[in-house]
Amino acid sequence: KIRVLIAKTSLDGHWRGVATVAQALKDAGIEVVYGGQLTAAQTVQTALQEDVDVIGLNIGGRIGHVEKMMQMLKDKGIGNLLIVAGGNILKDDIPELKQLGVAEVFPTGSKLKDIVAYIEQNARLR
Repeated sequence: KIRVLIAKTSLDGHWRGVATVAQALKDAGIEVVYGGQLTAAQTVQTALQEDVDVIGLNIGGRIGHVEKMMQMLKDKGIGNLLIVAGGNILKDDIPELKQLGVAEVFPTGSKLKDIVAYIEQNARLR
């Protein structure tokens, strides 16, 4: 079974999308570890403890958080996890997120079926 850690990088009050994505993944038979709001270090620690295949972040425009987290993942030897991001993300930020190692970005309005399909198709390829 695919295990996904879902976390938010900021306390911006937008929880509906995170909860909706988590439920869509569960409905597809994917095991979800719901982390809530986590720092970069907490995200990495949780990923290690829970032995997840994927980290799904609602980044709320917090690219610096993603940069720190990616370096920490590499330092811990788990830099090969599939990382996806979503939320209220500016189009101009997507190339930078991908350069940091985020595999795919799902901005507000993305279809749940597309998020689920991407994770199902790519989680075990890393």
